[in-house]
Amino acid sequence: MTLATTLRTAIRALSANKLRALLTMLGIIIGVAAVISLMSVGRGAQAAVTDQIQGLGTNLLFVRPGSTQQGGIRAGQGSAQTLSLDDAQAIADQVDSVVGVAPEAGGFAQLVASGQNWSTRVTATTEDYPDVRNFHVADGDFFTRQQVDSRSPVVVLGSVVAQNLFGDLDPVGESVRISVGGRAGVSFRVIGVMETKGGTGLGNQDDQVFVPLTAYETRLTPTRTVRGSYQVSTINVQVADAKLMDEATQDIGALLRQRHRVTQDDFTIQSQADFLNTAAQVTGIMTILLGAIAGISLVVGGIGIMNIMLVSVTERTREIGIRKAIGARRRDILLQFLVEAAVVSIFGGLIGMGIGIGLAHLLSGVPLNGQKLTTLVTPDAVLLSVTVSAAVGLFFGIYPATRAARLRPIEALRYE
Repeated sequence: MTLATTLRTAIRALSANKLRALLTMLGIIIGVAAVISLMSVGRGAQAAVTDQIQGLGTNLLFVRPGSTQQGGIRAGQGSAQTLSLDDAQAIADQVDSVVGVAPEAGGFAQLVASGQNWSTRVTATTEDYPDVRNFHVADGDFFTRQQVDSRSPVVVLGSVVAQNLFGDLDPVGESVRISVGGRAGVSFRVIGVMETKGGTGLGNQDDQVFVPLTAYETRLTPTRTVRGSYQVSTINVQVADAKLMDEATQDIGALLRQRHRVTQDDFTIQSQADFLNTAAQVTGIMTILLGAIAGISLVVGGIGIMNIMLVSVTERTREIGIRKAIGARRRDILLQFLVEAAVVSIFGGLIGMGIGIGLAHLLSGVPLNGQKLTTLVTPDAVLLSVTVSAAVGLFFGIYPATRAARLRPIEALRYE
């Protein structure tokens, strides 16, 4: 019996019980659709986080303070107060491979304007921040070097903050009172509104405001390092070329060790690649977990195929006996039932593929915890799910097919 003949026979056998064949496919359909749609959610989250990290700027290094240790207990990274505005200026002046430096400090604050109030993060930085972090104003201006040097009380609003405080009104030129840590509020003049960047798992970049670092540390939270300079929590460093990242890291490390007069680093230097690798690992594990959970339904669907095929073998015992009596070999019977199982799983997989891709598109853009869900259907996820569904069908079809092939013709013909 040729494969084509076997395939036609299998399709006729399944067509004789259309409803049962459809219900048998249902487990595979649900399984494949679940795998594709859930993996698209995981891949979409991975792509969104990657885009946001890359959107921070190009060829970036992040220099942060080290950790403090007290009573034998080591605190987390960034707990030490070891970086200053002078360190940032030294990096900009003395490291040749660096093309931009933007120190950063800040904390959460309460903002009041036009009878409205909003709690958000205040990012204190310098005039180079927009170019280094690839985050520019959409309306008005960012503060200048002169405003940083003169500690001017000016503020640039994120688009979310501007909307919540001023609605559809133009906030440029208006005043905002900023209060940090329960202190009395200080009036800042709005000089600009940032472009909309959106938010993902790393937070909403539009829900923050920007003030000059010098104004923040003299007017809002008076703090200085032990050396008397303005304290910073992060120094964002832009390197001229990706090939120079390692060289820049070594030069910055040597410079800070010399300035701080330490032998053991009291700072850490991380690159965008470090964040991308960490994010890829986390989101990759999440994607695998989602796929594995959905894959359970494929196994359940396979068990359903095996159950129905066993019922089919029992119902068609006399048919098997007749086929053997007129010359069908054991492998012909085995192949017939294997092909039936494969047809059910493959057709179910194809239907599930269509449903899964459709679900992924429907889920894209759905609000979740204040953020829009991003999905990404990749060819490897589709190919994997359909291949696995076919393999599941064949695997769970082996036992019923083997059982049918082992039936003795005489016993099969006598079966009632």
